[in-house]
Amino acid sequence: MKPRLVDEASLLAPIETGLDALLKEGKPIRHDFADGCRLHIDRPLPFLCVYVGPGHDAAFDAVSASASYLIATGSNLAGEVARLVATSMHDRCGSFLIIDIGELAEDRFLTDDAPFLPPFEIALAGGDTIEEKAALRRFAAAASKREAKYRTPRVGDFNPAASEEPLLSDILGDIPCLTVRFAPIYRTPGGKGTYPALRDLVVANMVDSALQAVSAFLKASQLEPPTTHRSLGRRVFIDAVARADLDIDKVASAFDFLLAVTPINAEQAWLEFEAGGFERAPHLLYRPLEFQVTAEKRKLYSVSLDHLEDPLLAGLLSEKQQELDLQLSMLAARETPRFAELGRALYGRVEPELAARARRILDKATVLEPGTMQKCLDADAVAAAARDMIARYRANSPDFEASVEIRSDLPAGLLVSRNRLLVSRDTRIAIGRLMALLSHEIGVHLLTYFNGDMQGLAILRSGLAGYEGMQEGLAVLAEYLVGGMTAARLRLIAARVLACQAMLDGARFEETFRFLHADFGLDRRSAFNVVLRVFRGGGFAKDAIYLRGVVQVLDHLSHGGSLTPFWIGKISANHFGIITELSARGLLRAPRLEPAFLSSEVARPRLKKAIAGMDPIDMIET
Repeated sequence: MKPRLVDEASLLAPIETGLDALLKEGKPIRHDFADGCRLHIDRPLPFLCVYVGPGHDAAFDAVSASASYLIATGSNLAGEVARLVATSMHDRCGSFLIIDIGELAEDRFLTDDAPFLPPFEIALAGGDTIEEKAALRRFAAAASKREAKYRTPRVGDFNPAASEEPLLSDILGDIPCLTVRFAPIYRTPGGKGTYPALRDLVVANMVDSALQAVSAFLKASQLEPPTTHRSLGRRVFIDAVARADLDIDKVASAFDFLLAVTPINAEQAWLEFEAGGFERAPHLLYRPLEFQVTAEKRKLYSVSLDHLEDPLLAGLLSEKQQELDLQLSMLAARETPRFAELGRALYGRVEPELAARARRILDKATVLEPGTMQKCLDADAVAAAARDMIARYRANSPDFEASVEIRSDLPAGLLVSRNRLLVSRDTRIAIGRLMALLSHEIGVHLLTYFNGDMQGLAILRSGLAGYEGMQEGLAVLAEYLVGGMTAARLRLIAARVLACQAMLDGARFEETFRFLHADFGLDRRSAFNVVLRVFRGGGFAKDAIYLRGVVQVLDHLSHGGSLTPFWIGKISANHFGIITELSARGLLRAPRLEPAFLSSEVARPRLKKAIAGMDPIDMIET
């Protein structure tokens, strides 16, 4: 190693101390030094991603998304720090790779007169060792497979003469190094602006390809490669992520969306509708909002997501921002035609195939007349049973904090609001349906709130964007697994789909009621309850998600998918891969609790049947 300058020695001393603490005590390193330089290592790892330069371009973002990275303003200082890290980590990890990532000066394949968008350039260089060649080949293969929106990568050799500064590989000498340079295709012509979404795609490509290169390097080094290259990613939330998550959660906690759009006069509305001969929509009353929508929106978009250093987490928080924005807009438009249109944007339309499935259920699922009236439980009995089930969960995990409240301002039924189970005073539940509904509300909704709260990210308890469909699908599956799915219940779930479709197509309250009652045989009170749910707030498209969600769950199971990631918190089907990656990286823990019904003797054969493949109508048991 060449002699260090005095000032370099003083700069490197704290890094040496940090590396010693990392290796001996497992303390992460996050050390800022020398005018914007930073070293971040969250655990002992066999690689270091390095960015050399003054700017905050896409290469900077790609490097700073790594679990082990160095930002340096000059090549010489970068070389000193990288050599120190490589020497320390090689002894622990058995081998070590430096990945030097930067941008090319220009996007030379793009010209003004190009008849189509040409490929974009990625240039690579590496050493002559077997390990370095393996890393280069894997990076090239991984980068080539991913399109960066409109343009395809073209991977070639990097020309060192194109670099203004000495290459890190030359400074490091015998330390294995992979050099990566890519064209700045995310910049607008002239370089004065950027395409943010394209920039994100480029960054994601570089991050994933780098981790794959490390995995190939380890395998070629005769070391045990990780089970997945993604497990080499970050395992530590930086403070900026924690702050953004907390600030977004403050906005999410400022209002209860479902309570705000649920009528407080459901029983009076039924009497009014009945008295009017079922010809006039009743007048619905709602809770006054306890906040100012514009003020909450200002808070929401004052949360900066610019420096989170983890593209996956930044994406999840950005999606949640947008979902909360839509919910707030809906509340501002409550009881106006805009409410339904905004709801269409939030929950989507009713797909023709989903509507057709709902019709088949209503046609085929026959409700048999019971020989004797089944005994029903009132709100007090339901609340007592709910408290007993919560106590059993709490016995397994004392942190399972949930309350049960009996409310007079809710329609008949149960509703979960964060860690509270709300039971309407008008609730009457057949004894045979009690376990199904408690498994739905407590075994899924409350349990995933609790497990999400244990993860360290508040959005996993309040719910990732679009989580409700999968949540309700899992909850409906729970009803089936405990043996509580009846023809009447499945018909209600199907009727909600058709009622949503009718509402979105412009049908009125009373028209939708008539066709559910006359065409599909729902009794008047059941038809009213369905229509009330769908027309609340001005037209609420949410209720189609129950059937859509259970179809997604059954499809997931039949294709060999595991349910375990869905118990980690409140996530959507679209986030399954992301949650799996975050779990592989160690950022998420295994669920503290799994639903009790999964291990019951009643559930096992039914779950086996679901895994083998089934249609929702097959969940009905005679």
